[in-house]
Amino acid sequence: MLQTEDIYIFLILLPVVSFLYASVGHGGASGYLALMALFGFAPDTMKPTALLLNLFVAGISFYYYYRGGYFNKKLFISFAITSIPLAFLGGTIEVDASLYKQILAILLVFAILKMLNIFGKENKTIKDIKLWQGLLIGAVIGFFSGLIGIGGGIILTPVILLLHWGKMKEAAAVSALFIWVNSASGLIGQLSSGVKLEKEAFILVGIALLGGFLGGYLGSKKINNTALRYILVLVLIIACFKLVIT
Repeated sequence: MLQTEDIYIFLILLPVVSFLYASVGHGGASGYLALMALFGFAPDTMKPTALLLNLFVAGISFYYYYRGGYFNKKLFISFAITSIPLAFLGGTIEVDASLYKQILAILLVFAILKMLNIFGKENKTIKDIKLWQGLLIGAVIGFFSGLIGIGGGIILTPVILLLHWGKMKEAAAVSALFIWVNSASGLIGQLSSGVKLEKEAFILVGIALLGGFLGGYLGSKKINNTALRYILVLVLIIACFKLVIT
C-alpha cells in the first residue's frame, strides 16, 4: 500500500482530510476513498482501510461533540437500529470494481455538496423524527456504508438538516456515532467474508489521527476554514472524474 507512487503527497493530504471531516462530525471515509482512488489504491484495499480510519477519527469527533452536550440519543437510535445490521450485510457483499467506482463517484457528489454547504443548512425550527423514517433512512444508508466502505455521515447529516430533525452540531454529534457503529459493523462484515487489513493501514490511522484530534476539538467549539474546504472539494471533484473515466 505504502509503495504507491507519490505516497508522500498522499500522507500529507491524509491528515488535512481527517481534520476537515472531524471538524464537522464526520469520520472522513469519502475523503479517504477519494484520495486512495486518486493514488491508485485497489478497491479491495480501499474499503477496509477507509472504515478503519473512520473508527478512530469519528470516535474522536464524537467524543468532543458529546462533551459539548450536542448528542441526541433518541435521534441516533432511530437510525442505528437498522443501519448496524445492514452495514454488516453490505460489508459481506463483494462489488465489481467498475461498479464500485461508479457508486463511489455518486456518493462523492454528496460530500462535495455538503462541503460547499449547498444543501443541509441549519434551521431554527426542529421537528420530531418518526420511528419509521429513522428506520428506513438508517437501513438505506447503513447498507451502502458497508457496501462501499463509508460511515454514512456525509449523507445522514444533510438529511437531518434538510428535514429539520436537529441543528448543525446536533447533526454532527449524531452522525459521528452513526459513522462509528456503521464503520465497525461494515468492517466486521468485510473481515468475516475474507477481506484482510494490510498492516500499513494502521500507519495511516496514526497519521489521520493528527488531523482528527485537532478537527474534532475545533469543530466542537468554533471553526470556519473556508480555504481548506475548497481545497478538499477540488480533491473530491478530481477523484470523481478519475473514478468515472477509469
